[in-house]
Amino acid sequence: MNRYLSLYASAAYAFLYLPLAVLAVFSFNASRFAIWQGFTWHWYVEVFRDERLIEATIHSVEIAICATIFSTVIGTLAAYAIWKRRARWLTNSLYLSLVTPEIVTGVSLLAFFQWIFRFLHVQLGMHTVILAHISFSIAYAVIVILARLRTFDPALEEAALDLGANEWQVFWRVTAPNLLPAIGAAALLCFTVSFDDYVTTSLVAGVNSETLPMVIYSLARRGVSPAVNALSAMITIGIGTLIVAAEGLQQRGARSRP
Repeated sequence: MNRYLSLYASAAYAFLYLPLAVLAVFSFNASRFAIWQGFTWHWYVEVFRDERLIEATIHSVEIAICATIFSTVIGTLAAYAIWKRRARWLTNSLYLSLVTPEIVTGVSLLAFFQWIFRFLHVQLGMHTVILAHISFSIAYAVIVILARLRTFDPALEEAALDLGANEWQVFWRVTAPNLLPAIGAAALLCFTVSFDDYVTTSLVAGVNSETLPMVIYSLARRGVSPAVNALSAMITIGIGTLIVAAEGLQQRGARSRP
């Protein structure tokens, strides 16, 4: 049984990561086609020479940073409020935004922005992309931080209140320090989700707010360039590093729980 389970796990991991490995290998291919003709760093150099890719990368990073900051702050306070109120129905409603198809989320946000901006006379742009990313990233932050709060002992807050601290002092000096690993993990997850998003972004982005996933998709439609392979390999390594770091922060928080 153990042998079959090992084979099954190996096949599952190969199915998930073998295409990424092939993409990374061909990013070093001297040929523009899927025929190996020698090792080269040329396509990685081309990535940094492409002004469109550089501009789109800067847009994606700016959007992801803004969305991460606001989503993490709002998500932390929302998770704390839900935990204090013991509102189970609010917790369950968070999963609705996670299971809703991205195309539905994007269309609904586009309709909402068009309705609001009709009165404000504002067009789509970076601001609408950031607002859209905040809207779907908050749920990830709340779920991660709420999971940490469920292991937090309320007696610590009660003891601090008995010793004369007010509610804000209890939150900042007792609760928040215990939530730091979860907050860090939530921030990394929000950054990853925001940086990778394509469907929702493509619907609410303006003319001058093209993100990196949008550029990669437009380039891939004309045939996959080795430069796209190189850029995709770098993104995979970067996002993978963030995910590993987030998992490490979550495990650290679990080990340090009171």
